[in-house]
Amino acid sequence: MSNPVYHVPVMLQECIAALNIKPNGVYVDVTFGGGGHSREILKHLGPDGRLYAFDQDPDALQNAIDDPRFRLVHQNFKFLKNSLRLEGVRHVDGILADLGVSSHQFDDAERGFSIRFEANLDMRMDQVADLDAAKILNTYAEEELHRIFGMYGEIQNAKSLAKTIATARLSKPVTSVTQLKELIKSLVPRGKEHKYHAQVFQALRIEVNKELEALTDFLEQTVAVLKNEGRLVVMSYHSLEDRLVKNFVAKGKFKGDVEKDFFGNEIKPFQVISRKAIVATDEEIQQNNRARSAKLRVAQRVVKDEADGQK
Repeated sequence: MSNPVYHVPVMLQECIAALNIKPNGVYVDVTFGGGGHSREILKHLGPDGRLYAFDQDPDALQNAIDDPRFRLVHQNFKFLKNSLRLEGVRHVDGILADLGVSSHQFDDAERGFSIRFEANLDMRMDQVADLDAAKILNTYAEEELHRIFGMYGEIQNAKSLAKTIATARLSKPVTSVTQLKELIKSLVPRGKEHKYHAQVFQALRIEVNKELEALTDFLEQTVAVLKNEGRLVVMSYHSLEDRLVKNFVAKGKFKGDVEKDFFGNEIKPFQVISRKAIVATDEEIQQNNRARSAKLRVAQRVVKDEADGQK
C-alpha cells in the first residue's frame, strides 16, 4: 500500500504532457519513489500499454502498484538497458527521470540525508552499498575532500573545509550529523547556515551514491533504448545534473561540440523539445517548496537509420 506522503511529485502534469503518452506504448519511470508519476502514467495507458519502474531504494518497494501493466525493477537506473532486456524489452516509447531525493528519504531521520535531524552520516540510496558519508569523511584524503566539496557542493571555502575535517578526524572519527555541523561551524557564513549545510550534504550525497556517474551512464543508454520519436523527460534539481542533461540532449555528448558527418551534417541522437528548461509555477512552489529548484528538460529521439544506436 502506498504512503500518500512518501513523496509529492514535482511538475506532475508537465511531465505527463512531455511524455506524449500513446495508450498502447511502453514507458519507463526510472525513479519510482512514492509512485506518483507512475500512477499518473498508468491513467493514460490503455490495456495493452506497459510501464516499467526502477528504484534501488528498498523503502520504495512498499509503494509497488497492483496493476498487470506495471512492473517494478529493484535496480539503479544506470542498469536501464540490461534490466529492460531481462524483462524482454528492447525499445520503449518514453523515459521519465526525476533526479531529486524523495521527501521520504529527507524526512526519514535514520537515513542521514537531512541536516534537520541527528543521525549517523549515512546517505546511501542503496542500503546494502559499502560506502556511506561517514566513510568518506574519515577515510578520503584531504585533497579528495577538497575536490568533492568544491565540485559537487560548489562550496567557496572547500579547501578550508577539507582541512578542518581532516584535522578533526585525527582525534575522533566524524560519525553524526550534529558532530559534523559543530565541527565546521566556524567556516559557515553568518546567516547562510542552512544553504552551506545543504551544499555540504549535497556534495557527500553525490559522492556516496556516485550520482553523476550513474546519470551519465543512464543518459547514454537512453539512445539505444528509445524508439524513433520516443521521449526523454528529465527533471533535475541542481546545476551539475542539469548541465549534463542539457548538453547530452543538445549534442549527444557531455562536453565539446556536436560531431558532424562527412557532409557537415550534425550527428546527434535527440531533437530538443523544450529549448529552455521548464520550471514550476509560483503556485506549485508555494504548495511544495522542493519544486523551487526543479528544471525539466524534454527531448525526442531521432533515429536516422537502423544502425543509429538501436542495437
